[in-house]
Amino acid sequence: MEKLLQVENLHVTFKTHGGEIQAVRGVSFSLDKGETLAIVGESGCGKSVTARSIMRLIPEHTGRIREGRILFEGRDLLALTEKEMRELRGSAISMIFQDAMTSLNPTISIGEQIMEGIIRHQKVSRAAAREQAVEMLHLVGIANPERRLKQYLHEFSGGMRQRIMIAIALVCRPSILIADEPTTALDVTIQAQILELFKTIQRRTGVSIIMITHDMGVVAKMANKVCVMYAGKVVEAGTVRDIFYNPQHPYTKGLLYSMPRLDDDSHEPLYSIPGTPPDLFSPPKGCAFAARCDYALEVCRHHQPEFSCIQSQHQVACWLQDPRAKHVFPLRTATGM
Repeated sequence: MEKLLQVENLHVTFKTHGGEIQAVRGVSFSLDKGETLAIVGESGCGKSVTARSIMRLIPEHTGRIREGRILFEGRDLLALTEKEMRELRGSAISMIFQDAMTSLNPTISIGEQIMEGIIRHQKVSRAAAREQAVEMLHLVGIANPERRLKQYLHEFSGGMRQRIMIAIALVCRPSILIADEPTTALDVTIQAQILELFKTIQRRTGVSIIMITHDMGVVAKMANKVCVMYAGKVVEAGTVRDIFYNPQHPYTKGLLYSMPRLDDDSHEPLYSIPGTPPDLFSPPKGCAFAARCDYALEVCRHHQPEFSCIQSQHQVACWLQDPRAKHVFPLRTATGM
């Protein structure tokens, strides 16, 4: 597969009155053409900051990309000028944000908002832009698109607003679509429709997708590859089959074990990972998950684990992969913890 995007050793920090937050700490991953990569983890782990870094949308007055490279088709996005990035945003790389209500403009018609990107990036007439906007609304499953173009945000339901967000993001046929928690505010039925829409659009257009989520069900339905993030770091990465059927990091196992199961009739309370994530003002010297991990060794608290290769695409950063630890703590399956 051809590498479309490569993120290498990304570090992002934010200045606050209380000090500097190390939000992303050495994240690396790649995205192939036509592939869906899910970045998963609990709130505050650095998923959205990583996504915004790809788009170069980190606020300059508080945030800073301290280190790393983001290569898109061989070009380092961090070395581009702001003008060059504006040409790429929306045309080559697009992003769908979490909340359509705060991302769409309630004072401008939906048609104008969709046409804006077409006119800017493709330099076409308004008539041609309108035609493309109608086509895109039809593609995302909105009926009567000619009439809908004239309507405003308040005239659409939550699911329809999300479809409009997808239409705006895809109207210039980008190579990469970043979807940041695109189904969080939707009910279960609408969630399923939106996820199926993503898959349909990917089949038709070949767009590569980065799906930011905390929902392992979304990961199972959408992803080819998965990066599990914790406290600003990737702790495990692999194919979706690797992560669900052969998880190796205790945090990944905790995420999977906390999902309700249809075949579980034990009536036991749902499992939850004990403790809270570490303070990223002053991250731990060793593994950030050590304080919450039932298998933590003394070395976990003092030294960062290196990545171990389980299979060709399956890697995990955990001291339990060290040969000296394996005979002491034989890790069980996700359902056995």
